[in-house]
Amino acid sequence: MPTLYTEITIHASRSAVWRSLIRKDHWLKWNTFLYDLSPDQPFRQGDRVLLSLKRDSRESETEIEPYITLLQPEVCLGWVYKAPGFQSDHRFQLQDIDRDRTQYTHRISFSGALSPVFLPWIRRDEQQGMRRMALGLKRFVEGH
Repeated sequence: MPTLYTEITIHASRSAVWRSLIRKDHWLKWNTFLYDLSPDQPFRQGDRVLLSLKRDSRESETEIEPYITLLQPEVCLGWVYKAPGFQSDHRFQLQDIDRDRTQYTHRISFSGALSPVFLPWIRRDEQQGMRRMALGLKRFVEGH
């Protein structure tokens, strides 16, 4: 299964990183990859969430409506987006390095008959968007 991956060390507690990651109403302050189209709706396992993503500045936003499949407070947030012949599974994981440092990991796994068609087209830009998001989260959390 093709996978994209990024990770970054954030100099803050896991709870501080988690609060910023799940507070969609704050995403506009730091997130240039994913945009929340329903910022007042909290993440709840089993619910859909309306998002858009922008892989790079030249591209228009792409709306997606994934299902929240995993919500373990201060540990992991996961969602799955499905389209005919294509599925992407996002995992945002937090792990303690020590009391004041957290390892943030964002992994996307792709599957479905059309993933070999879409993946070469989006791979580089999707990876850059994931890195921008990780760096934006780091800067935001460390600045508070």
